[in-house]
Amino acid sequence: MTPQSDEDEVWRQIVASFNDTAVRDSADQPWPDSENLPSEPPRRVVKQSDEDERPPAEELADADTDTEQADPDDEGHYVPPPPPPLPKTDTTTKIAWLALFGGPAYLLLSAALNWQLQGWMLFTAVAAFIGGFVALVVRMGDGPPNDSGWDDGAVI
Repeated sequence: MTPQSDEDEVWRQIVASFNDTAVRDSADQPWPDSENLPSEPPRRVVKQSDEDERPPAEELADADTDTEQADPDDEGHYVPPPPPPLPKTDTTTKIAWLALFGGPAYLLLSAALNWQLQGWMLFTAVAAFIGGFVALVVRMGDGPPNDSGWDDGAVI
């Protein structure tokens, strides 16, 4: 038998079994049964030893306010810290953002409502968009932050 005839035979078998349904036995699974998800979550039983004494109700109330109660379903999940507040922007930046979005918004609104625009209104909206964009790009800055210290890291 030549290698070509082996490939032809394999190809004929593939084509012949194209419409056959695959029946997969549980023994043919690509993972062990121990890794299958259970039908219901496991229950935990916490036994308290006789040596441990329960604290008074007042201490329990204080403990509840000091620490958060963890949900047993969320055990082991990472909860990121709250993000830092956004930096405060100055008036010039706020006006630039307003012009950047306000010009096109005015043009879209006037087109949607079929308003008749005079030439100076159209010019003002387009100029506001371009001016806002240019102002934001110019104010971006391309240097390192002022509080980075003497070491700028790897500078190429």
